[in-house]
Amino acid sequence: MLATLRTASRPLARRAWLARSVQTTADSTRLTSHAPESKTEPFLLTLHEDAFHGFKTDIPSLEVEVTKDLLLDLYHKMSSMRRMEMAADQLYKSKLIRGFCHLAIGQEAVSVGLESGITWDDLVITAYRCHPYAVLRGGTIKGVIAELLGRQGGMSHGKGGSMHIFTPRFFGGNGIVGAQVPVGAGIALAQKYLGHKKATFALYGDGASNQGQVFESFNMAKLYNLPCVFVCENNKYGMGTSAERSSANTQYFTRGDYIPGLQVNGMDIIAVHQAVKWARDWVLNDKGPLLLEFVTYRYGGHSMSDPGTTYRTREEIQQMRSTQDPIRGLQRYLEEWGVATEDELKELDKNARDEVNEAVEEAKLSPEPEAKDLWTDIYYKGTEPPLMRGREREEIHYY
Repeated sequence: MLATLRTASRPLARRAWLARSVQTTADSTRLTSHAPESKTEPFLLTLHEDAFHGFKTDIPSLEVEVTKDLLLDLYHKMSSMRRMEMAADQLYKSKLIRGFCHLAIGQEAVSVGLESGITWDDLVITAYRCHPYAVLRGGTIKGVIAELLGRQGGMSHGKGGSMHIFTPRFFGGNGIVGAQVPVGAGIALAQKYLGHKKATFALYGDGASNQGQVFESFNMAKLYNLPCVFVCENNKYGMGTSAERSSANTQYFTRGDYIPGLQVNGMDIIAVHQAVKWARDWVLNDKGPLLLEFVTYRYGGHSMSDPGTTYRTREEIQQMRSTQDPIRGLQRYLEEWGVATEDELKELDKNARDEVNEAVEEAKLSPEPEAKDLWTDIYYKGTEPPLMRGREREEIHYY
């Protein structure tokens, strides 16, 4: 009875959105034209008709041009990112990694698909579930693992940890919920001010979507017509809370007011790839900001301290793993379309496993930061003051 009353009280517009959901299966894309022998010759695929839902905009074409090389590269990268996160999981459970650690197992199609749809010049900023982006945007698996272990070989020299990893094309890893979104809008403003033709992708999760600064960023981005794509990684759950319990409107792609939005099947990497390419073209053609919502799923808890089973059932997680896994979905494509054999894919999996295992062993050999390293990386190189005071008045470091 209570559920009936709640449903009846919802606005009609919202129930209209719920009438037809975006497709979230990982293997619903069809081969349109015969896959050529050449690994570099393009061929066509057709996405499921519900791969995209648009808000105040048309949707991208459902026909996607790919090559065998591209598909194999996507498979290798997704496998490597999952292996890296699984290694981090084991290192944390062995108490070699301490503190906060948020893993993206299950969400590989979003990070790898996003990277495949942009160029090296484009800029990305995200929250604390950031390890795959750090690698894909110019880092290394060893650099990420060493950072998690708190070693000098880490991408932030062992001083940033899981949530603070950066590259010249990746503005982090940010630990404050939603705070990266206005920073992303600022990055986009800088590109427009400087006259650079670059797209900025500012990512956040469904748990951060109700932060006031997110809506303030939307407003300023639209006001200044910024080349910024706001990306909501909707993995269905915040920190112990389902999206439906925390958000009156869970259609996150519709929440930009005057900003058009696109909801995307975030479990199918082909759909992600197509959506990101389309979004990049949108902002670079001076159409202003855009909202992307990738509907995805995380298999683990919100962080390593969260078992992830107190607010959802083990059966739900297992069903997602067995029926909608993004890597297994792409594997099925590759085998059915004649892109690769089962043995060839097993070899790619082995290469990914060996690459991660080697990176872990190298990261373990890296030394921990020394006391003198506490004085470094406080200021951008060349902008340091003459001296810096430490914990006590007499503790002075001269640059």
